[in-house]
Amino acid sequence: MNIIDSLKWRYATKKFDTKKHVSDDKLAILKEAFTLTATSYGLQPVKLVVVSNKEFQKELVPYSFNQEQVAQASHVLIICIENTVDEAYIRAHFENEKSIRGISDEIIDSFRSFLIADFSSKKETEIKEWATKQAYITLGNLLTVCALEKIDSCPMEGFVPEKYDELLNLKNMGLSSVLVLPIGYRAEEDMFSKFKKVRKSIETNVITI
Repeated sequence: MNIIDSLKWRYATKKFDTKKHVSDDKLAILKEAFTLTATSYGLQPVKLVVVSNKEFQKELVPYSFNQEQVAQASHVLIICIENTVDEAYIRAHFENEKSIRGISDEIIDSFRSFLIADFSSKKETEIKEWATKQAYITLGNLLTVCALEKIDSCPMEGFVPEKYDELLNLKNMGLSSVLVLPIGYRAEEDMFSKFKKVRKSIETNVITI
C-alpha cells in the first residue's frame, strides 16, 4: 500500500486479537522511528517505554478508564517526557552531537549558550508544556509508521498519568507519562474496522493562499 492507502486503512482499534503479536523486527522499526522523530531544537525531551508483560498490562486497565485495548494489545507504548531539561541536559545533548558529528566547541558554542540561557529563563510549567508538544509529534509519527507497517494502534490520552508513573516507577527515571499507544492487530469482530473513515473534505479542510 502507498502512504495514503495506509492512512485510510488505519483506525483507532477498539479490540485487538490477543493471539497475534508484533514481531521483534516490527517493534525495532517503531523504536527507531520514535528515535528519528523530529523534536524542537533536536533536544528529544521524550522517551518511550515499551510494555509487553500481560499481567502488568492488565494492571494498567483500571488506570486507563477501563479501556481493554491496554490488556489486549501485543505491546503498550507509553510516551514520556523528561522532568528536567536544564543546563546539564542541554550540555549532554551537545556532547552527543560533538561525538557523532566530530565537530568542535567553537561551532556549537553560540547555539548551546542560547539554549542554556533560554531554558534557564523558562518556568517549569513552560518546559513541561513544550516537552509535551514534542510527545504529540512522536505520537503522530508512530501512528503513520504503524499504518505503513500494517500494525494496528489506538492512541490514548484517557489514562491516569500519576498511576502509570507510579506503576512504571517513572519518577525514579526522571520521566512523566503523557500518551499511551497500544499496538497489535485488529480482532475480526471489531466492527469499527469495517466503518468508513469520517473526515472533512480536502476542499473544506485545506486553505490555499
